[in-house]
Amino acid sequence: MTRTARLTGRIRGAWSSFAGGYRKRSSAVLRISVGILFLWFGVLKFTPAMSPAEDIAIRAMGVMTFGAVPAEVSRPLLATMEVAIGLGLVTGILLRLALTVFFVHMLGVFSTLVILADEVWSSAPFVPTMDGQYILKNIVLIAACLAVATAQAAPAPAPGPAPAPADTGVEPQPEAAAEPQPEAGSQPEPESQPEPAARPVAAGSSLG
Repeated sequence: MTRTARLTGRIRGAWSSFAGGYRKRSSAVLRISVGILFLWFGVLKFTPAMSPAEDIAIRAMGVMTFGAVPAEVSRPLLATMEVAIGLGLVTGILLRLALTVFFVHMLGVFSTLVILADEVWSSAPFVPTMDGQYILKNIVLIAACLAVATAQAAPAPAPGPAPAPADTGVEPQPEAAAEPQPEAGSQPEPESQPEPAARPVAAGSSLG
């Protein structure tokens, strides 16, 4: 075996080992990665003018709530929501609730493509603006959280042991012992015949 072949074999072995280990942890890697992004971007929204998506997010919330939520309330509200989602994904605490809030949040985010179409499309529906591109990249986050959500689904229960037979109160009867079979080539022993009974002596017959 040449040196190149040995090196190739080692690389393949190392990659197979890495792939096997990563496959077991891929769901956790996706979950924590998305959680870090939400924590990062959510913290930025607590400070005015720090998030590039702050303005369009505030305007979209104003349209969806018909102006009932002012900008000074919607910004910290969005920040709190994203930080809560991020904490849930990173730590795994209340994960189902965090995933539910995430998907509801994504529904609101993608509704911006319709309610603020003039701001997110240069030529709908194929040429998004920079804000539109910022929204559309969330498709990757949705796919990642779908993978996490399906991995969290409860697996099918393993089949348990067979149930014990019901107690009927009747003791089991022992099996009859099998009769021994004669060996090959041996003659079967003749069965013993009963001896004939003695004939009765007739009355008046002579003895001797």
